[in-house]
Amino acid sequence: MIGFHPSYSDPRDDILKYVPNQARRVLDVGCSIGLLGKTIKERCAAEVTGIEINEEMATVAEKNLDRIIVGDVENIHLRDHFKSEYFDCIILADILEHLKDPWTLLRNLTYFLCEKGLVISSIPNVRHYTTLFQLACRGHWPYRDRGIHDKTHLRFFALKNIKDLFDNSALRIIEIEEKYRLIERPHRYNRISRYFALPLVKPLLVFQYIVLAEK
Repeated sequence: MIGFHPSYSDPRDDILKYVPNQARRVLDVGCSIGLLGKTIKERCAAEVTGIEINEEMATVAEKNLDRIIVGDVENIHLRDHFKSEYFDCIILADILEHLKDPWTLLRNLTYFLCEKGLVISSIPNVRHYTTLFQLACRGHWPYRDRGIHDKTHLRFFALKNIKDLFDNSALRIIEIEEKYRLIERPHRYNRISRYFALPLVKPLLVFQYIVLAEK
């Protein structure tokens, strides 16, 4: 959409495919302009609530979702807004790395997730070879406006960190999808990146993990 960076406002088909068709109440944390939630509503007839810190994005999202809460999810008293076990699906798409304390937030969110409810998250892999190349060969951290090295990221995760994050909550990981890129930014060469993901180098080509976990 015009005015918003496409990396943070697209419909996220990679997340949508994991949302259960039977989902009836969905929480999208960091919902952006609500295109993902709009598609969920159309496909599942679900009630979708979004939390968004950017007021301009939230204004657009209000037209696409059932309810919007504007603010920093770490500073919102969620129990004032939701009952326990209210949601059967919670989405955290590229949000945990932006938080001061993602460990506590993830634990707190499970209070609002029903039994066997699903958490879907996407988390960038800081172990991607571009991080190592920049540090080892160029001697600096590659601050950028998007992607793995987005300068607004406060926390950084490799696969083991991600597993620890979920182990410290009341969630059990049931699936992890690995998304590969030869070039960190969107590029046509990335279409063939999975063919280079051999056992020894595979962790270095993953730019993002999609994690499914249930309560």
